Amino acid sequence: MKKFMLTTAFATVAAAGGAMADGHSTTVCLITKTDTNPFFVKMKEGAEAKAEELGMTLKSFAGKIDGDHETQVQAIETCILDGAKGILITASDTSSIVPAVQQARDAGLVVIALDTPLTPITAADATFATDNFLAGELIGKWAAAQVEDTSTAKIGMMNINVSQPTVGVLRNQGFLQGFGIDLADPAKWGDETDPRIINNEVTNANEEGGRKSMENLLTMDDGVNVLYTINEPAAAGAHETLKDFGKVDDVVVVSVDGGCPGVQNVADGAIGATSQQYPLLMAALGVEAIKKWADEGIKPELTPGKDFFDTGVALVTDSPVEGVPSISSAEGLELCWG
Repeated sequence: MKKFMLTTAFATVAAAGGAMADGHSTTVCLITKTDTNPFFVKMKEGAEAKAEELGMTLKSFAGKIDGDHETQVQAIETCILDGAKGILITASDTSSIVPAVQQARDAGLVVIALDTPLTPITAADATFATDNFLAGELIGKWAAAQVEDTSTAKIGMMNINVSQPTVGVLRNQGFLQGFGIDLADPAKWGDETDPRIINNEVTNANEEGGRKSMENLLTMDDGVNVLYTINEPAAAGAHETLKDFGKVDDVVVVSVDGGCPGVQNVADGAIGATSQQYPLLMAALGVEAIKKWADEGIKPELTPGKDFFDTGVALVTDSPVEGVPSISSAEGLELCWG
């Protein structure tokens, strides 16, 4: 099977979108974890704009909550029956959804995982994603430089949920490695024995989860001084709890996403640093890849040296650290989404 390397410039995905015309002959499906998280909203916008530009029909589906893989399986089945040429999916449960993905591939659809690799990653035809391990590693290195003595740090970890989707594992493990903590099994979180880790909380990647998780961490140890969060909504919730407890100035908070509210929180000091990813680009490139498959039978090529197509990441902070590349919050606001 021939392959191609995606070369679309970042600027091309900024084109305005519109309603999908009924006459469009090639159908692509977008299946996200939810339709409320700004990250997935922007992903949908990118897919809509690119599908309209290429004369394709986009059908969008989403789980009811993060973790709702049953709805995603139903969406895959619908896409197969509708004769779609391909599926773009951010999987809520990266292993449970694999049989449905294989069913789609057996039916001739190209399946591209966006943001969250499937388990195994080869279960999809390709993965278009941020290097989530690197995203975590960047904030881990930055956080380590903020504390006076890393050997006595007290670290709270805020994850997605107990099913441990790959995106959450990669960010978690990247952060720990960046901070200088030995990993046990890098394919999962929570098995580390380092006493500096106070606990691994789950947040469902939302603000309320972040608020409650921060309360739990402070109840366990009110000396927590470093906080890793899976995403910026969780970080925002944690910040509210820190305000309630009068501990905003005592905890270094880091996150991943790069949405406009999150980058603004960096500018305002609620988040010390965040790793910014680019969902609009991710989705637009995915639509392009499915168009290429539909027209020419060509599947996408991956980034050399990686098992996925890397859509980029940048550390956003207003307190740069030597040896850790970063951009300012002002620069991040020029590139943000949501």
